[in-house]
Amino acid sequence: MVDLKTKEIDRLILSATTARDQAYAPHSHFYVGAALLMNDGTVVIGCNVENASYSMCLCAERVAASSAIAAGYREWRAIAIASVGGVAPCGACRQFLAEFGLDLPVITTDILDGSYKVRNLKHLFPEAFDGSSLPHHA
Repeated sequence: MVDLKTKEIDRLILSATTARDQAYAPHSHFYVGAALLMNDGTVVIGCNVENASYSMCLCAERVAASSAIAAGYREWRAIAIASVGGVAPCGACRQFLAEFGLDLPVITTDILDGSYKVRNLKHLFPEAFDGSSLPHHA
């Protein structure tokens, strides 16, 4: 796992919590923010965006990851996710993040009490489906 400094964790948690304030969740009222730390120290944020057709919703983690990709970043040092309860990424987000590396530290924080956990994506998503799972064509 990437060695994160306490100040990096604190910065990511603050960024994810701030991003959560921008979430659009008029249906579930479950607001989530995410912050990705790039190798150069840049932080890219995202928040969940709901839709009345729930299958069209975007999770904060995928918004942050897509924003990072659009900005040209492909390697990330860590991600923080802020929510009530400190929930871990959903399965779709775990798969999306796994595309860019299973060694990614995942920090989940409960905005109510400030507690947090740091886990590695590969522990949250064992036996991930990746490029090696695809058949190779001649």
